[in-house]
Amino acid sequence: MFDATVAPAQGTFDVEPAREPGAYAALVREIGEDGAGEVRAVFWSETCARLQLFRTLSLAQQHAKIAREAHSLKSAAGTFGYVRLAALALRLEKTAETLGETEFRDLVDRMDAAYAAARAQEPQG
Repeated sequence: MFDATVAPAQGTFDVEPAREPGAYAALVREIGEDGAGEVRAVFWSETCARLQLFRTLSLAQQHAKIAREAHSLKSAAGTFGYVRLAALALRLEKTAETLGETEFRDLVDRMDAAYAAARAQEPQG
């Protein structure tokens, strides 16, 4: 599948593009329009659910689960070229054990915003 680099320097998460425009086209070339559309629909559904899940988890008690979910989100977001979301998910994956509650909630808010921004740029169809 399409592979995006998702490790920006610390502090650059909000300057990363929300979405890499060629990512979906690369996926279509690889698996076809129908397959790419189906995978994208699943990604949207799972990402919405995962972002909501982060808001229900206790950072202090479930940091390992948060890190696993962030890892999955990072990989999926990279496939679709959601560069900013992937970078933020990577940060969460790597820092789940050391983040404070306020930092965690802020990061989840930024992930929500990154997803919304990328989704707004997503071609429909």
